[in-house]
Amino acid sequence: MTDVVNVVTRFNNALNAGDVAAMMQLTTEDTVFENTDPPPDGARYAGQPAVRAFWERFFSGAASAHIDVEEIFACGDRCTMRWTYRWTDHHGQAGHIRGVDVYRLRDGLIAEKLSYVKG
Repeated sequence: MTDVVNVVTRFNNALNAGDVAAMMQLTTEDTVFENTDPPPDGARYAGQPAVRAFWERFFSGAASAHIDVEEIFACGDRCTMRWTYRWTDHHGQAGHIRGVDVYRLRDGLIAEKLSYVKG
């Protein structure tokens, strides 16, 4: 289980650094990411090219994005991370939202990242 938490923590650290290449190295070729937007179900991205494109677009509009981990734990190949996402918009206004990511790993890589938010 420590390895699962380690992989997810490394992914989150790469995300906080805006390092898409490092993030993608921690995912399977067929990785799936379900975003929190648009409500109510969010958009689904399947495969490394689609997921990479999402993160590149995300970072082009969110230079100050940061995810603080509130709690993280694993059971088998699953990991759950409760977080606070903080940002500053283009007008200098700070904001935040709280949520949860549910990860599934395969062969030591992230195969699925499902994101949910409060509100």
